Amino acid sequence: MTILALGGLLLPALLKDGYGDRFSLGLLTGSAALGLLLPPALPLILYAIVAEISVSEMMVGGILPGLVLIGLGAAHAVRGGAAAGVRRSRFNLREAGGALWQGKWEVLLPVVVLGTFFGGYATIVETAAITAIYVLVIQLAVHRDVSATDIRRVFAESVAVIGGVLIILAVAKGLSAYFVDAGLPALLIEWSRLYVRDKYVFLLALNLFLLAVGCVMDIFSATFVVVPLIAPIAAAFGIHPVHLGVIFIANLELGYLTPPVGLNLFLSSYRFKRPLLEVCRASFPLLLILAIGVLLITYLPWLTTALLPLVAQHP
Repeated sequence: MTILALGGLLLPALLKDGYGDRFSLGLLTGSAALGLLLPPALPLILYAIVAEISVSEMMVGGILPGLVLIGLGAAHAVRGGAAAGVRRSRFNLREAGGALWQGKWEVLLPVVVLGTFFGGYATIVETAAITAIYVLVIQLAVHRDVSATDIRRVFAESVAVIGGVLIILAVAKGLSAYFVDAGLPALLIEWSRLYVRDKYVFLLALNLFLLAVGCVMDIFSATFVVVPLIAPIAAAFGIHPVHLGVIFIANLELGYLTPPVGLNLFLSSYRFKRPLLEVCRASFPLLLILAIGVLLITYLPWLTTALLPLVAQHP
């Protein structure tokens, strides 16, 4: 959805600054899902609920891995700019301050969300409601992009979207329950113990499996269907549950870019009116770079667990 919301603004800006068309297309397509590991991203919350672990731990555990992926993406962008001979303008503090002031209400949004939840003033559901009210008030009273007469239309469109998502999640939850009742997790654990005896081999196989899942399922459906299956197996190999969650979301991020059915590839093709094969070729370099980042996250668990003591100190 980031591609649909911001792609039309960012692609002309990159082209105007001198970045190549193919590079810009790949950068925007590949970086659209990089925020999924940073709080308060919904996949972190949903994973914690399904896996029955702490939401706070899941959010804190995703910070360093998320920054690793963003750093790799930023390094790719810098290298691409240098190769294209893009001239960087001097940083202007006054101009930056003016831009921040102009967007102050939007800048305050994550402060409101994180402050409300981590400050202990509201539960995660109440925080979502407070966020929606905050955005509605800003749109009505400050920007006035939405009038009072538009609220009914906005609610109707929102209900249609949320209703569709809930139907998908309900079916996915039912499929997950069937797998559990059929004893599939126990069968997978037994198979893993027979044929996969090394923890690191299991992690590599898990990455390949989740990458395939990300190609054919959206992250929310995959959370309900796949997490109950892999969580017991990972526990048998002694993998920290928060580390497993970060590996899961990081791989699903890659799935958005993996042909032939990566969701972001189709969204980018639709938004920029480019052939799907062209989008795949343009985003492939960043896909490889982010795959390296996922391997780092997988085999360096301290990236996930290093900040978890902070949650224990401030529950």
